[in-house]
Amino acid sequence: MDIARNEDPDVTIPATCRVCEARHGVVCSALTSAQLRELCRRSTRRKLDAGCEIVAQGEDVSSYSNIMNGVVKLCKVMPDGRQQIVGLQFAPDFIGRPFVPESTLSAEAATPTEICVFPRRLLDRMIAETPELQHNLHVQALKELDGAREWMLTLGRRTAQEKVASLLHLIATHTEPETTCSTAFDLPLSRAEIADFLGLTIETVSRQMTKLRKQGVIRIENSRHITVPDMDELERLVTA
Repeated sequence: MDIARNEDPDVTIPATCRVCEARHGVVCSALTSAQLRELCRRSTRRKLDAGCEIVAQGEDVSSYSNIMNGVVKLCKVMPDGRQQIVGLQFAPDFIGRPFVPESTLSAEAATPTEICVFPRRLLDRMIAETPELQHNLHVQALKELDGAREWMLTLGRRTAQEKVASLLHLIATHTEPETTCSTAFDLPLSRAEIADFLGLTIETVSRQMTKLRKQGVIRIENSRHITVPDMDELERLVTA
């Protein structure tokens, strides 16, 4: 296997891991070089088209994944077949719930996506062996809880414009986490999916997008490509 040296010249890790977007994510950042080599040997990279299901609700969990690029939407399916988008995940997020026998949500590629898939039993063993990995997963769970509470506020108390701005801010800050000024991205969701996620009608979403465009908060090209010329202005609408 092709290998490359990390910061310690006496320790080697797989070259593919060194250039992977998820290398410093929740899972891989906590592993030793030996664990990374084992994970790399037993992992598989998958390229998915938009709309491809990664895991189904109620499905037995046999593997976990790291998102290398793209956006994944998480959905909850009701007994009558209706579904609700309950979250979005971005690179280098971890997909899965350790020690849970079956998936409580469905995960689907919202855009062309690449994931790194590894066996559940392997990672469960590494979690038991690695306190830092346990800590990272605990921190991620708490962040997701905080995010869910924030989204409850968005859905329950914010205006339609603030809801749309909140979603755009969420996507922008995950697409380019380091940006502090302007950024651009393609919307990973259709207008109908945005309406579903925000609890609005499609018409309301379209009106609010148009309003934000006329205010100069965003620019829209080809209906899906969004440019935010001033992130501070977008954030002001979210936190107003």
